[in-house]
Amino acid sequence: MTTEVRSLREFKMPDVGEGLTEAEILSWYVKPGDTVTDGQVVCEVETAKAAVELPIPFNGVVEQLFFPEGSTVDVGTVIISVAVAGEAGAAPAAAPAPAAAAAPAPAAEAEPERREVLVGYGPRTGTAQRRARRTTTTTTKAAAPQPAQVAPAAPAPVPTGPVAEPQLGERPLAKPPVRKLAKDLGVDLRAVTPTGRDGVITREDLHAYAEAQAAPAAPAVEPVVVEAAEAVVAPVPVSGAGDVRVPIKGVRKATAQAMVASAFTAPHVTEFVQVDVTRTMKFVRKLKESGELGRDVRVSPLLLVAKALLVAIKRHPEINAQWDEAAQEIVVKGQVNLGIAAATPRGLIVPNIKDAGSKTLAGLATSLGELVETARQGKTSPADMQGGTVTITNVGVFGVDTGTPILNPGEAAILAFGAVRELPWVHKGKVVPRQVTTLALSFDHRLVDGELGSKVLADIAGLLEFPKRLITWG
Repeated sequence: MTTEVRSLREFKMPDVGEGLTEAEILSWYVKPGDTVTDGQVVCEVETAKAAVELPIPFNGVVEQLFFPEGSTVDVGTVIISVAVAGEAGAAPAAAPAPAAAAAPAPAAEAEPERREVLVGYGPRTGTAQRRARRTTTTTTKAAAPQPAQVAPAAPAPVPTGPVAEPQLGERPLAKPPVRKLAKDLGVDLRAVTPTGRDGVITREDLHAYAEAQAAPAAPAVEPVVVEAAEAVVAPVPVSGAGDVRVPIKGVRKATAQAMVASAFTAPHVTEFVQVDVTRTMKFVRKLKESGELGRDVRVSPLLLVAKALLVAIKRHPEINAQWDEAAQEIVVKGQVNLGIAAATPRGLIVPNIKDAGSKTLAGLATSLGELVETARQGKTSPADMQGGTVTITNVGVFGVDTGTPILNPGEAAILAFGAVRELPWVHKGKVVPRQVTTLALSFDHRLVDGELGSKVLADIAGLLEFPKRLITWG
């Protein structure tokens, strides 16, 4: 007589193959005892790029959730186990320990190979390289969090000591420009911990090391270990004057690292111009009232600013460029992927509209509306935030006149659009109230000189002052 046996399958935090090494579990959609099917979403996680949903790649019954909501988990770590039906008459499989079991369960051998990936990424095409992670003297979570339910065995502890540095006899890996920077800073590359692919030392590693050496030594603090259930709470009040510590992770952590890298890599220049946008504001009202762009299409001043920037780039394509450090070349991009900075509860993100320069005003309005709505819902995919070439940040929605925006890494320019205010303005020889805004254009001075940056900003201002030029110049 044959009997159905069940074996445990483990689902690990997927490696998306884009240099990401960890993700935070935002919410579980299943619990132990629930039945799941192949492709069913079991949890939502937040990487350094975006919040995405994870589908389970097999059928079965949820046996165990290894981490509670709010836990930050390394890629490749088991997060859930599922009891799946095995072949009739097969010997029962022992439940694997979370940290052991390098070999797959018997049921896994009977099924075709599957590759767990994040939604929107597709399967991996190669072996991902894990970068070394810096460690600190304190930690707010256990090296190996206890499972949310009783587990067969606790996950293996993760080393918390500093990453091993290259031996003095080894030649550290670094590109020529990085070696020159190290020489200028007086830094011995052998003392720097690499975080680049295959152990390559990057510019950011050098700057981080130099800053650490310059900073005053912090007093020794005993490591603090809390239970996994406590780690779910984000703001942690500390004793004293009621200070609150908020863990920096996910999108905010990635944004902070990117902005520091951009600020200390690209030489920023910012130029400003005040513009009479009275005609543009009237044009926006007419488009809203007429419904020419579509009934459900949202028309805003930002739409006209975006179109003006795209027309200016068409006239001066050299500003839509990227600096290739390794090849020591300037790459002028063939299409404009227009990024729009969006503030979300999880931090600042910059999704972009692909090939925005080829879109009509109606098409641009539709894409802009979809981009903003998706960002508000927290559903922006990682693909939507990659490949941007130029960015707009609308600081005017906060009542701010202007600012000095920092470039999105890898881009040559970013435009800040300030608040539109009614101000006294000289118009046709008389001082009258007009609607005025301030534009600020930051650009990478390695790619964009003062002449090019000034021409682009002047063109944007001219188009917004006389929006009919969008037809004649575009």
